[in-house]
Amino acid sequence: MAKPMTKTQLVAALAEEMGADKKTASTALDAITGIITREVAAGGAVTLPGVGKIYCRERPERMVRNPATGEQFKKEADKVVKVTIAKALKDSVND
Repeated sequence: MAKPMTKTQLVAALAEEMGADKKTASTALDAITGIITREVAAGGAVTLPGVGKIYCRERPERMVRNPATGEQFKKEADKVVKVTIAKALKDSVND
């Protein structure tokens, strides 16, 4: 499996794809990241066409087990960020 693309590599690829400089691409990436973060933190969802949907889901209070000790304890309700992958991306991986 290949190493994940770093932010520097992503900015360089984005700049090339946009036909812009790296500073403009970095600003665009930071803006998109900020919008997604704000929207999901507020309980909303963001759909990236062709990639997927990023959203926040609430998990109820539940019993969990510490794998080191086997001790069970109650974990408070919390929120988790989920990503549903778009069918187009899944299909492109399996071609």
